[in-house]
Amino acid sequence: MTQIILNEVCKVYKGKGYEVPALQNINLHIENGEMLGIMGPSGSGKSTLLNILGCIDAVTSGEYILNGKEITKYTKKEKASLRNKQFGFILQDFALLENYSVQYNIELPMMYSGISKKDRTKKSRELMNTLGILDKSKMYPNILSGGQRQRVAIARALSNDANIILSDEPTGALDSKTSQEIMKLFHQINEMGKTIIIVTHDKMIADNCTRVINIIDGELKKQDILP
Repeated sequence: MTQIILNEVCKVYKGKGYEVPALQNINLHIENGEMLGIMGPSGSGKSTLLNILGCIDAVTSGEYILNGKEITKYTKKEKASLRNKQFGFILQDFALLENYSVQYNIELPMMYSGISKKDRTKKSRELMNTLGILDKSKMYPNILSGGQRQRVAIARALSNDANIILSDEPTGALDSKTSQEIMKLFHQINEMGKTIIIVTHDKMIADNCTRVINIIDGELKKQDILP
């Protein structure tokens, strides 16, 4: 089943007296349960595409269809609600709240969704146990290793039962061994039926995806289906 459809999507950033085209006429179908890699040089539009997919940024023109619904003209409030329910985000710098515990960080999306404390605690502890960080629940992120911090970020992304996980350079700050461990976790998440979309420069990460697209100068140039 096709989960995401982009039709002729363009993104232009506008300032006083200038315009910067970031994406040009992107046509893309993403299937439910796919593990898609997005590659391309710095400044090519990869992160812009990810932000549009995650309803963080809006298209300038074109059409975005998610689960059969055209969401291009959703209000900011509607997109925020959709973002919290449908998407989980994993970033290179982890984006953790350093002055709050691991467990609090993981439970934050559930707080925004109004989930009860009892249910938040149950879910967060299940995720921490699955990801091997249950013994770190009361610790603060700044004393954890890079791999442990990324596991916290993954748990947070999964806490709201998001169907689509978006990740921007998830292993960019990690060594090769830890990167491989994180990719194993991504495969486990993918096997749960989650769609995973990864922006990466790392060929090892791309080789672990089921399909790779290449963005160059804001245009979709190439798609590779990997064995």
